[in-house]
Amino acid sequence: MSNRRLTWFYALLIAMTSAAAALVIASRLGLSPESSAQTVAAPAMNSAPLSGPVTATTFRDIAKRASPAVVNISTESRQRTQDLNDFFGGGDLFDRFFGPSGGGGGARPRQERPRDQLVQAAGTGFIIDKAGLILTNNHVVEGASKIRVSLYGEDSDQQYDAKIVGRDPLTDSALIELTEKPDHVLPAIEFGDSSQMQPGDWVMAIGNPFNLAHTVSVGVISALERPFAVAEGRSAQVLQTDAAINPGNSGGPLLNLRGEVIGINTAIIADGRQSGNIGIGFAIPINTVRELLPQLRTGKITRGRIGIGVDSIPREAVDEFGLKDRKGALVRTVAPGSAASRAGLEPGDVITNFNGKPVSDRDELVRMVVATKPGATVPVRIMRDRQEKSVNVTVEELDLDSETRVSRNSDRDDPAQTTSTGFGLRLQNIAPADARELKLESSKGALVADVDQGSPAARAGLRPGDVIVRVGREPIASVTDAQRELGRVPSRGTAFLRVVRDGQETFISVTKD
Repeated sequence: MSNRRLTWFYALLIAMTSAAAALVIASRLGLSPESSAQTVAAPAMNSAPLSGPVTATTFRDIAKRASPAVVNISTESRQRTQDLNDFFGGGDLFDRFFGPSGGGGGARPRQERPRDQLVQAAGTGFIIDKAGLILTNNHVVEGASKIRVSLYGEDSDQQYDAKIVGRDPLTDSALIELTEKPDHVLPAIEFGDSSQMQPGDWVMAIGNPFNLAHTVSVGVISALERPFAVAEGRSAQVLQTDAAINPGNSGGPLLNLRGEVIGINTAIIADGRQSGNIGIGFAIPINTVRELLPQLRTGKITRGRIGIGVDSIPREAVDEFGLKDRKGALVRTVAPGSAASRAGLEPGDVITNFNGKPVSDRDELVRMVVATKPGATVPVRIMRDRQEKSVNVTVEELDLDSETRVSRNSDRDDPAQTTSTGFGLRLQNIAPADARELKLESSKGALVADVDQGSPAARAGLRPGDVIVRVGREPIASVTDAQRELGRVPSRGTAFLRVVRDGQETFISVTKD
């Protein structure tokens, strides 16, 4: 080998050795970034059928196997408090009760400004991988300024700091990560298949109720697909169980007979006399959260939205819509300027097919829409005026923070009201003052002045302040028009109404008595 080549060889060798040494030194000094993966694949799921006998040690074995992966979570947050004057309505009312000098002849007590109060709370979670990722409820960690985690089998005062990685209010789920790690390998829980669960199946809950760490309770699945409100105007389909769930259980696992997690314990129904378990608890199905894990790991959940409110198809209106059965989703409202509005969807349309797949009901349509990638243009088949039509809708991104819903429930007392026989409605023409208050573009329409309690109109959701602008396909300019068209509806027949509510058209069907 020539001297020139030998020189280059040694120079390269020295450079490589120096780089390796630098990496070792940096890692020892903590200068290199942590090797934390930016994404996480959905954990493996065991979909094998549940079988086998329940023995005297079945539940003991489940608790022994699953408990090490269950953690207790404590949080701290800051909440704004108000001083006494805020509750009594300010200084004037304060003086009225206590006198200008505070009732003692001396200087009036100094009014303190609202201040932040430290609030502590507790919940549960479970480890899903050995790197320290933990699933829990969103409501357990939302707004927390400090999160600490206690592990199974360690002293209660041994806690590890954690941080939020991603949150999802619509499934009430959150992914947190230990920023402090123990000196031993972390256990990870195993995932089952929540779609296999049926009413009557045995389940076990493990959690931290009332700060009683790692408490085990046993019960059965009581019901499937219970609607559970997770955000304004939105709900999730959850599992119902009678396994004892109490405050502090939130975020803990609901396990099947193999000790696999099939749900995240989320909420209970309590009566007015107690805040604890009365046998009705709810858990988010683990399949729902498992599919979101890759997005939770990135810190952002992306969902689709087209800007409609949907409802079930009234049983009595199937024939009048021109449908063969009740399959489909009835468009109740269309948000102005939304994707649905731009595509030409209208209140009263029935969506029967979305993106090439049949729609069985409103809940299935919601699941289809939120699962669609924003920006995608999809075909939508609808029934309108007993005729099938097709439109293309470009799906938008759902932004929960910007979704606002304002409800109006104004009572009116006007001697010029007209009663609509058979519907339980009292209608009146729209005065200029009404149009300004309701922010209507014109005074055309029939204003709902009152709704009889328990009437067909009340059952259909009509309320004072609504403006009827169409009955069937006939436009309504006044109470006279509304009375004429509503009077044409036979007894037990259905009136299809277009109603303006909060500046937005809504579709409502009412069956006449």
